[in-house]
Amino acid sequence: MSPVIVGSIILGYFAILILVSWFTSRNASDADFYNASRQSPWYLVAFGMIGASLSGVTFISIPGEVGNSNFNYFQVVLGYLVGYAVIAQVLLPLYYKLNLVSIYTYLEQRFGFWSYKSGAFFFLISRIVGSSFRLFLVASVLQISFFDAFNLPFWVSVLVTIVLIWLYTFRSGIKTIVWTDTLQTFFMIAAVIISIIFMKNQLDWTFGELITNISEDSRSTIFNWDWQSGRNFFKQFFAGAFIAIVMTGLDQDMMQKNLTIRTLKEAQKNVLWFCVILVIVNFLFLSMGLVLFQFSEANGIAIPARTDYLFPELAINHFSMLGAVVFLLGITAAAYSSADSALTALTTSFGIDFLGFNPKNYHEKKTIRKLVHFGFSLILFFVILIFQSINDQSVITAVFVAAGYTYGPLLGLFTSGIFTNWNLKDQWVPLVCLLSPVIAYTININSVNWLWGYKFGFEILILNGALTFLGLVFVRKKY
Repeated sequence: MSPVIVGSIILGYFAILILVSWFTSRNASDADFYNASRQSPWYLVAFGMIGASLSGVTFISIPGEVGNSNFNYFQVVLGYLVGYAVIAQVLLPLYYKLNLVSIYTYLEQRFGFWSYKSGAFFFLISRIVGSSFRLFLVASVLQISFFDAFNLPFWVSVLVTIVLIWLYTFRSGIKTIVWTDTLQTFFMIAAVIISIIFMKNQLDWTFGELITNISEDSRSTIFNWDWQSGRNFFKQFFAGAFIAIVMTGLDQDMMQKNLTIRTLKEAQKNVLWFCVILVIVNFLFLSMGLVLFQFSEANGIAIPARTDYLFPELAINHFSMLGAVVFLLGITAAAYSSADSALTALTTSFGIDFLGFNPKNYHEKKTIRKLVHFGFSLILFFVILIFQSINDQSVITAVFVAAGYTYGPLLGLFTSGIFTNWNLKDQWVPLVCLLSPVIAYTININSVNWLWGYKFGFEILILNGALTFLGLVFVRKKY
């Protein structure tokens, strides 16, 4: 595809997002950046959260992962159902009762200053790492499809990626994102459906043959019952439940969208429908991944060594012009629907949790807020470049492995806060939160020798959370 066409598509797409930003930021108050005055329609948030939850990682990495682990990832998705039930019935009522903007202020009310700062700190680390993984993918696609044609280095692609996000989020934050995420989710799902239809037609299959070829392929196997495997059903199912709890329910990025909804009942309805649609869409992505491999094999196309690049390679070099355009719109929408809200959530959390922003001083802190927004843009830029130099695994795997270590302390803190009546020796909480991931990592790398051949998968998150919870037992007050 011509680089000029690629550039025109991307610029046109962002022109639409900036136009949406302009409309949503008119008459916006300073508080709208943080909570959109709690006037967002629940159905709009539910649909938009699909794109934010899936991101460019799902769009590229999950289809490619089919070649490595069949449909085993769907075991994680089934676990989401349990996790989102906990969010709807336990966490959302708590957040609405306390009228929170940053969810980590709960930890200050429950335990104290240092617990609060520990929770907020681990969110910042989690979101910076996770967002960098996601943005790395879209920057890689832009590099292949556009910047390589002009012999420009990878850092230019990363810089352009982040600048475009900054342009449409710095004014009204979450109020804009609720609307842009909805638009981006539509583009992403449409791209998957159109890509499947394109490959079906190229392979000269009917819809019945498409379904048959997916269901009868050994790579469509969902369940893995090998207890030693990191992809064992029980490991991935329960890991999925906890991943949903921590990466949505204990994540400022995802919860900030939920907390823009008017009432608790509507927010719970949002989570219910979001969960149902999310399961369906994930299965659609896995199905597309399998068809990508079948399409490659039928046409004698070599599978890239790094399967994350299979979809971009086919779309850009082997699909029709329409197929390539649809792919570019889909990957751009998928990546930015996650990254834009992450930048806003990082700004919100750092401003409220570390700089003392509150509804009474939002206006006077406006300049500082913009500087923080810009600062996190720079941090993401450098972390992506570091990731690009060291990562050698599927990005979806990297995201969940990183989440296992960075979200574990949050899981332990919130669990002890909600389900016990402990008071803690607050000054010792940061030490517990730092030691738990270190101990979990040590156990993980030695698990084969120490645990009779057992290999940890995504359930390292559960171990990390349990170690944090156990550590808090030792620093609780005696009365």
